[in-house]
Amino acid sequence: MATIKIQKVRSTIKSPKNQKLVMEALGLRKMNQVVEHEATPSILGMVEKVKHLVKVTE
Repeated sequence: MATIKIQKVRSTIKSPKNQKLVMEALGLRKMNQVVEHEATPSILGMVEKVKHLVKVTE
């Protein structure tokens, strides 16, 4: 599978709790932090939930 890079670009301060939990599950805690994940359907679904808070590159 291909890997994707996910970067946190917006804060989760005013976000709902479920979006904060998704960001934690993705491993994004600090601003501009970049993590790499396999492009599995579960990871892509998580990214879709918080697409307004992150930037995705391949």
